[in-house]
Formats: sequence, structure tokens, C-alpha cells
Amino acid sequence: MARFSVLFTALVASLPLTPWALGAEKAAAKTDYFVYVGTYTGPKSKGIYAYRFDAATGGLISLGLVAETVNPSFLAIHPSRRFVYAANEIGDYEGQKSGAVSAFAIERRTGKLTFLNTVSSRGADPCYLVVDKTGKNVLVANYSGGSVAVFRVLEDGRLGEASAFVQHVGSSVNPERQKGPHAHSINLSLDNRFAIAADLGLDQLLVYRFDPAKGALAANTPAFAKVNPGAGPRHFAFHPSGRFAYVISEMQSTVSVFSYDAAGGVLRELQTISTLPKDFSGENDTAEVQVHPSGKFLYGSNRGHDSIAVFAIDAAQGTLTPIERVPTQGKMPRNFGIDPTGSYLLAANQGSDNLVVFRIDPQTGRLTPTGQGLEVASPVCVKFVAVK
Repeated sequence: MARFSVLFTALVASLPLTPWALGAEKAAAKTDYFVYVGTYTGPKSKGIYAYRFDAATGGLISLGLVAETVNPSFLAIHPSRRFVYAANEIGDYEGQKSGAVSAFAIERRTGKLTFLNTVSSRGADPCYLVVDKTGKNVLVANYSGGSVAVFRVLEDGRLGEASAFVQHVGSSVNPERQKGPHAHSINLSLDNRFAIAADLGLDQLLVYRFDPAKGALAANTPAFAKVNPGAGPRHFAFHPSGRFAYVISEMQSTVSVFSYDAAGGVLRELQTISTLPKDFSGENDTAEVQVHPSGKFLYGSNRGHDSIAVFAIDAAQGTLTPIERVPTQGKMPRNFGIDPTGSYLLAANQGSDNLVVFRIDPQTGRLTPTGQGLEVASPVCVKFVAVK
């Protein structure tokens, strides 16, 4: 029996790992991460805060304020892990009706940030940004401006001027919140060929052909996919397979599932499902949506119900089945982050000024609070960078 056990173990060890298992194994070798938290600034917050996170234990240690900057409400990490970019969510930058985007260099041993430069975002209240796969461009969504823009990344990590700008036009059915466009996020396809902007004001996912060499955007054909009228699409996430995509809609508290044709950048709706329990009658706005690195689970945040909605993903169809809704132990969970090993979820409760750690069950996707949490004023974004 002992000999059989040894042979069986050797056989299992020799089997090829799945792409996610390979990634998880690699991530597990580096269990220490810097966690950067973007905030809304005010009396209690001054900018970007950092923490040291141990993915083996779920432990967090505060590193304090690492960059003083106004309303860094969303952050993006450069693929080299040398730079952080922040959307400064303001409406008046240098006398213009615009927000700003700031660049910082990461000190890889300490996690401290060094300011590089700031440029106009070309529209008011930028609320989302992403760095493309080549590391040569930063794409930004301007909420109040109702526009998207692309900025070139210079050799030293600083931002150049905009290489592309697109002003959205139109409206939708809600007279209070959808009189005009409100670009709420912009994401890139896995092959870096298409950019998808979720516009809350238009109830559309606008699809652009993206040229990373030039930092250019061009309308795709078809130019957009629709969600339900009045839904208010907010954030968007691709499945790791590249076959499916998910959008969380703020105003109707739903997640919509789309099939994705990678060749043509075409989205087709498959399902729309509520993030809330049937007996909930209060007010709620959804915020963040993320797919687990394994591709098995999807998570979405509810502000009002103050929970993380957990769904199982059908591997063949991409559709969702509710698993649970877990209280975030705070108010208004605007954002959350899943660590690169897929072991923990960190919920950022904007309304109660706290960051709470949950353990993720790798088999079921369920969340269990670890008892670990820290105070941070008005947290709105969580990003991980491996410690060198």
C-alpha cells in the first residue's frame, strides 16, 4: 500500500497543471503583497494608503499614507509593477472642467510611492482607469464628462498628453441620472485589441478597437451592446477564458452575462440576474464586479444591502447561479480586491471607514470573515502588487 501511495503521488505530481493552477502556484511562491487603497480625501484621508499583506495568513500591516493626492478614487498598476496610476476624481483641474490622472513610482522594497506627474483627464470626475497589456497606455473613463481618453506612458513612467479622446453622446430613460453620458469604467480584452466602456448614462457597453502602438481608439462594428433601460452599467469584467464577460449595473442591482466573440469584439447578452435577495426592499446601488482567478466564481458588491453577492459560474455557458450574500461588516462596500492567489477578498467599506478580510473557499467560492480588518478613511479601491 505504501508503495502504491508513493507511485500515485508521483503520478499526480507529473500531471500538467491548468493555466490558473500554474498561476496560483507561481503566486503562492510570493505570498507577500503591497495593497494600495485609493480613497476620497477630506478631513480623515489624504490620498493613497498602503498595507503589507501576507496571502499565507491573510494578515494585514498598515504602512500608512504613501502618496498625498486629491481623491485618488481608482488605481491601476503598471504590468511591470513599477508604477501606480490614480484617477483624481475632481471636476476642476487647473481651471478647466476636468479631473486629473497622476503617476507614481513604486519603491519595491518599502511600498512607498514617489510622485512623477499629473495630467488633465480631459473630462470631469475620472472614476476608472486601466493600463494596457503593453504598459504603453493608460485608458481613463470620465464619469461627469461622459468621455474616455488614452494617455501615453513615457519611459520613466510619467504620463504624456492624450493620444485619443472620445466624447460619448446621448441619454437614457432615468431623467435624474441619465440625462447625458456617464462613462463609469473602461476595460481591455484579454488580447489587448478591444476596449469596452460601460456608460451608466447611456445603458450601453461601448466597444472600441484599440491600437496600443498608437494609443488610438476607433468605434467597433457593432459599436455597442445594450443593457436593460435604466439599469446603469457600472463596472465590467472578462472571464479568464475570454469567452464571457460580466457587467454590474448600479441602478437596478443586477449582473448581466455576455458571450464574447474575441475575433470581432462582439458582446451578446445571455442572462441578467439580481445581486439582491428577493425579500430585500431597501435602497441599493451595486459597485464592483470581479471574477475569481479560477474562473469558477463571480463577486459583486451591494451598497445599501452592504454585502458581497457570490455566484457560481457555469464553465460551459458562463451563466450565474447565486451562492450567498455575505455582510461586509461595514457600510457602502464600494470596491473590493481578490488577492492574486485567489485565497482572500478584501472589502473596502467606504461608508464605515474600514477594510475587512474574507477567506475564499476554493471549492465553493463562499466567503468567511477572518476577523482581520483595519481602519482606513473612505476606501474606494484595492489593488495588489507582489513584494520584490
